[in-house]
Parts: sequence; C-alpha cells; structure tokens
Amino acid sequence: MTSTRPPSPATGTGRRPRPSGTGRTAAVLVLVALAALIPVLGPSPALRGTGEAEAPGTGGIALLRAVLFAALSVPLGELLVNRLARSLPGAPWDRPRSWSPHAAAAGFVAALGLASVVATGNLVPDSAADVDVGGLYTSRDGKLALLEVNGFLAAWLCATSRRPGLQVWPLAAVIVADALRAHPTTEYSPLLGSGLTLVHLTCAALWVGGLLYALRVLLRWRGTEVGGALLGLYARVAAVLLAVLTATGVCSSLRRMPAGTILDQLTDTAYGRVLLAKVLLVAAVAVLALWARIRLGRAADPLTACSPARAEVAALGVVVAVSGLLTALPVPIRW
Repeated sequence: MTSTRPPSPATGTGRRPRPSGTGRTAAVLVLVALAALIPVLGPSPALRGTGEAEAPGTGGIALLRAVLFAALSVPLGELLVNRLARSLPGAPWDRPRSWSPHAAAAGFVAALGLASVVATGNLVPDSAADVDVGGLYTSRDGKLALLEVNGFLAAWLCATSRRPGLQVWPLAAVIVADALRAHPTTEYSPLLGSGLTLVHLTCAALWVGGLLYALRVLLRWRGTEVGGALLGLYARVAAVLLAVLTATGVCSSLRRMPAGTILDQLTDTAYGRVLLAKVLLVAAVAVLALWARIRLGRAADPLTACSPARAEVAALGVVVAVSGLLTALPVPIRW
C-alpha cells in the first residue's frame, strides 16, 4: 500500500527545516532570563577586592533600572522605524503589533519600585508602611521619581489611544528626569553631565528599540524590496547614533574618571569594571552591526542579514542589563 504522508521538508528539497515559532520564543525567553540575571548577580563580583561596600538592594535596583531602560527603548524604537517607513515610497501599511503599551506598563512598575526606594531614604522598604509617599514631594530625587512614574503612566495612555505618537512627549520627560537624577546638584557642572546623559540615553533607546522593531517589520514585509530599503535606512541612522553614543559615553566617563586615573579605576573599582564590560559588549555589537550591513549590501535577500542582526539585538539586551547595573554601583569619584 502506498503511503500518502507528505515528504519531510528536510528531505527531497535539500533545505533544512525552519525553526519553529516555539523554538524562537524559547530562545528569546532564555536570553531575557540571562540578561535579568546580570544585574541581580552582578554587584558582588564587581565589588570583590575593591574595598567598596555593596549598598542594600543593589541587585534589585539594577534590575528595575534595566527594565526602565528597556521600557524606554521599545516605544521610541517603534516611533523611529515607523517614521522611517513612512518616508519610503510604496511601503506597505502592514505593521507588527505594537509592544508600546506593554513596555509602558513595565516601565510604570519599574519606576514605581524605584520611587519606593527613594521614599525610604534610598533603602529597600521592608513593608508598605516604610514608604513615605508624602516625602517624595519634599526632595529633588523624589520629585524626579514621581515624574518618571507619571511619565510612563501618560505614555501608556497615549499608546492605547488613537494618537500613539503623542507618547513621545511623556517618554521625553522620563528621559529628562532620569538625566537629572543621575547628576545631583552637588556634582561639578551637573547640567553638563545631565546633558551628556540625556543625549546618550536617547540615542541608546533609539538604537536598541529601533533595531528590534526594524527586524519585526522586516519579517512582516518578507518578500518585498521595501524591507531591505528600510533596514538599509535604519543602518544609516544607527551609524550616526553609534557615533554620538561613543562620543557622549567617552565624555561622561572622563568626567567621572579623569584621564590620569582611568586605567587604574577600570580594574580597581566596581564602576570601572562594569564600564569596561559594557565597552567590550558595545564593541562586539558594533562588529555584529557591521557584519549585518555588509551582508545586507551583498545579498539579494535582505533576510540574510537577519542572523547577525538578531545576535546584535540579543547583545544589546545584555548591554541594557549591564547599563542598569552600572547606574546602581557607587561612582568612583567623590565630588
């Protein structure tokens, strides 16, 4: 009796079967879990042998800050790529489902957790009774923390409305508040530091979130020439973002670690060690980005550039986690 079962996709065509959606989802979840472990487990190894004491709750604060950075990246990246797509003639109107409402909700929870830490005098609260909500209105850090909470709430309302583009304004307010929070008034030239952080954080969010959404759009537009044009257009924007990121990152590092001491502090302080790890990761991301752009320029099918681009997204996720850890560690220079 002749079998009626169709031939296996791995035989007869000479092609390997495409990975299932479940497999890709599992891989993404594993990468997210590994990235989450970095801020949780990172403080102790980074502080070992430096003589610096670990502040209470450093791991949790680092994780919350990593979530906050990711929550900024997703909607800003979608806004950037959608703007680029509208500039392409003949671009399909079909877009992947927006993740902005989920990102805003996650950012709201993270900002609320960070505000509770500020409300207890920068200590992790043991119970709700330890949180002095009214005290947030009496301090600069408290007001900035409330601004971030309200900013994400407003971003969520805009993302779920008929005018999702309006969320750019509350997200911009969150970035400004975070830049001001990172540089207290007792610091030398705090406005300069806040300005550098503002530009650095904005470019980083656009780079990370833009690449993520560009790949999602490319998969949705599979088989069209516009997809390759979109990825190429994003690549040009990303090159500018990387250049600005590098410049602002170097300037910020030199402000915290003067040139005469930077080599020692990169190995003898927790901040320097994590900063060095971040620099190496960003360098690896830049190599992956260059690889993807070369493949995009040489290949007829833009999807062939997706493999290094997906690796770039995963590496950028780790960079976000390391950045969250970096903001929670003690600054090596005392002002």
